[in-house]
Amino acid sequence: MGTRPWLAAVFLLPALVLLGALVVYPIGYSVYRSFFDASGNGFVGLDNYQEMFSDDATKTAIKNNVIWLILAPTVSTALGLIFAVLTERVRWATAFKLVVFMPMAISMLAAGIIFRLVYEQDPDKGVANAMWVSVHDSFSESPPFPGAHPRPTAGLTEAPNGSFTTKDTVRAGSPTSLPLVAAKRGDISGAQDAKAATPEPGKVTGTVWFDFTRGGLGKEGAIDKGEKAMADLKIEAVKDGKVVARAKTAADGTYSLPAKAEGAQLRLPAWNFSEPYNGVDWLGPSLVTPAIIGAYVWIWAGFAMVLIAAGLAGVPRELMEAARMDGANEWQVFRRITVPMLAPVLSVVVVTLMINVMKIFDLVYIIAPGPSQDDANVLALQLFQSSFGTDVNQGLGSAIAVLLLLLVLPVMFINIRRIRRESRR
Repeated sequence: MGTRPWLAAVFLLPALVLLGALVVYPIGYSVYRSFFDASGNGFVGLDNYQEMFSDDATKTAIKNNVIWLILAPTVSTALGLIFAVLTERVRWATAFKLVVFMPMAISMLAAGIIFRLVYEQDPDKGVANAMWVSVHDSFSESPPFPGAHPRPTAGLTEAPNGSFTTKDTVRAGSPTSLPLVAAKRGDISGAQDAKAATPEPGKVTGTVWFDFTRGGLGKEGAIDKGEKAMADLKIEAVKDGKVVARAKTAADGTYSLPAKAEGAQLRLPAWNFSEPYNGVDWLGPSLVTPAIIGAYVWIWAGFAMVLIAAGLAGVPRELMEAARMDGANEWQVFRRITVPMLAPVLSVVVVTLMINVMKIFDLVYIIAPGPSQDDANVLALQLFQSSFGTDVNQGLGSAIAVLLLLLVLPVMFINIRRIRRESRR
C-alpha cells in the first residue's frame, strides 16, 4: 500500500493546531513582548533583559532556582532510591509504597496549605515546632513564669540581662518576701496558696508569691488569702558578685538558703522570666527556601520511589547473588551493582524533577509568608509578580519567561538525547 501523506496530515492537524495555539504562539509572543516597555507600545530592545539582571529580586530568584535545582531533585531521588531498595526487604512493601506515594494525589495548593500549618511558629499549632520543642524541652528546663516581674515597690532592681536583685542584704532568721506580678494565668492556675515562711535560726528564708488579688482588695507586699505561690523559681545569694548559695522555691512558694547566704543579696535569675523556647523560625528569611524544598520532597519522593522500584524489578537477581557469593557485602552490592544497573532510571527521575523544579511556583507562593516571600523568591514567582503584581510590567515579565525557557531547554535536550539513544538499542 502506498503512503498517503495527506491522510497523516489530516490526523496530525488537530494536534498541530493545538500545539501552535498553546505552545508555539505563546513562546513567540513572549519573545516579541520582551522587547517592549510596560505599555507594550514602546520598543526598548534589550532594556528589559538588562533590568532583569540588575534587579535584586530577580537575582534572588535566580539564586534560589539554583538551590532548588541542586537540592530538590537530588534529595527526592536519593530518598526514592532508599525507599525502593528497603521496600524489597519489608513485609508490608505495598502498603508502605502506597503511603509514600499518597502525597502525589494531593494538589500543590493543598500541600502548600498543609505545610504552611506544619511550619507554623506557635508549637501549639505547628507540627514541626511541636516536635522540635518537645525534643528541646527533654534536655533543658522551661522557665516557670515567663513575663513575670517584681512590683516596683518590692525593693528589687533589674539588671540589663533581665535578672532582679534585692537592694538590701538579707539576714538569717528574718524572712525575706519577694512579691511578683504579671504572671500568666495559665502558669498560676492550679498552684498552691502562698505560705508565709517560718524563721529558721542560721538560715535565710522567705516566700515568692503572685501578689495579686482579684478586685484589687489585697494589700501590696503582704500575702493575702488566696494569693498563689510561685514554685520552682531559682534564687541565688550573691556576695561581691559571686554566687554563694542557690535554692528553688517549694510548692508553697517558700525557700531556704544556708547560713553562708547571710549578708548576701538575693537574685532572681533572668531564666525564671524568659520566654519559653518556641522552636525554629522555619519560614524566616534564612530557612524558608529549605523548608519549602522539604515540602516538595515530601510530595515527589513517592514519584521517584515508584519509578525506581519499577526499574529495580528488572535488575537480574542472579548478578546480586553472584556478588554475595563472591564475598561482597550489602553496601558493595548496592554501590557496585544496584546503582549502576539503575542509572538509566535514575537519570529519568532526576531530569524529570529538574524540569519540574525550574517551573516551581505554587508551593513558594502559598507557603512563604509575606515578610519572607522575597527571600524565597523563584523565577516563576517573579514572572507572576512582574506580569500581574502591583507594579505590572509585562515586558519585564516576558523577559523573565524567556530566561526561564532558556534555562529549561538544555535539560529538555538532554532528555530528548537520552530517549533517542535508548530507542536505538
